[in-house]
Amino acid sequence: MSRMGDVLAGFHAAWEFESDSVLIRYERGIRTPKLFQALGERRVPLEAIAGVTLTRGRRGTVVLRVEPRPGADPLMEAAAGQLKESVDPYRLVLPADREVLAEYYADELRTLLTESGPSERFLVPPPEGPLSFKAYDGKASFDGRTVNFRWFWTGASSAKWKAGDQSFSVGELNGVEWRSPEVFEGHLRLLRRDEAAASAAQADQDPAAVVFGLGYGPVHESLPFAAAVLAAVRTSSPVAAVSAAAPRRDPADIAERIRHLGELHQAGLVTDEEFSVKKAELLAEL
Repeated sequence: MSRMGDVLAGFHAAWEFESDSVLIRYERGIRTPKLFQALGERRVPLEAIAGVTLTRGRRGTVVLRVEPRPGADPLMEAAAGQLKESVDPYRLVLPADREVLAEYYADELRTLLTESGPSERFLVPPPEGPLSFKAYDGKASFDGRTVNFRWFWTGASSAKWKAGDQSFSVGELNGVEWRSPEVFEGHLRLLRRDEAAASAAQADQDPAAVVFGLGYGPVHESLPFAAAVLAAVRTSSPVAAVSAAAPRRDPADIAERIRHLGELHQAGLVTDEEFSVKKAELLAEL
C-alpha cells in the first residue's frame, strides 16, 4: 500500500496495512469478544482476500470488512457460516467520524487485490497449539499431530465409556465438523478417512465426537481447536480435508429428540421461544 505500516484502530481491534498483508491485532480488554482475545493477532495475506466493503453500522459506526476467499482461512472454513456478526474476525468497527479514512484504506486495498474464487490451500495461519477444551462429555486436546478425547464419567454416554478414551492422528482424518455450542446439539466431530461421510450416529454416541452444552465447548475454545485440526489434516492431505455440515438425521431420531425437548419444556427448563426455535431446527434436519 502507499503508506506501508499505517494502522487503523477500531473497537476491539487495530489493522496494520502492509505491502503484502493486513495484520489484525485484537485487544485483550474485558469488553473484547473472547474469540478475538483467543486469536490474539492474525496476518491475512492480500492473496487471501476476495474483496473489501465499507458499510454503515449501528449507533454511529461504520464497518470495514475484508471478505476472505473460500478455502483461504481454516477458522472460517471450520465455522461454516455459524459465527455471529459481532465475532466476525474480518470486521473492523469504527466511529462514524473515521468513515473517510476507512474509505481511503478500503480503496487502497481494492487496488492491490488480484485473486478471487476459492483457494486451493489455506493462506491464513491456523491457531497455534497445543490446544484443549472441556466439552460436556470429555476433554479434547490437540498437540498438532494427534487429537485425544478423554471421557468424563459425569457426561459421557455408555457407548463412549465402552469404546474407551480415543486418540486420532491427523493422518487418519478426513476433516472436522463443528456445530456451534450456541445452537441445539452443538458438537465437534472428527471425520475419518474410512468413512465416506459424517457419521450418522448422534454425537453423544459417537466416540469420534465430543458434545457441547451450556458452558462447555465455548466458541472461543472449540472453534480455534477445530480450525487447527482442519489445517493439520489439510497439510497431511491437501485434497481430502473437508469441513462438513451436520448430517441429516433419521426421522425416528428427530421424533425422539422433539419428545425429549417437549419434556424439558414442560419441566420449565426450556422457554417457549427456545422450544419453538429448537423444534424448528430439528425439523429442518429431516
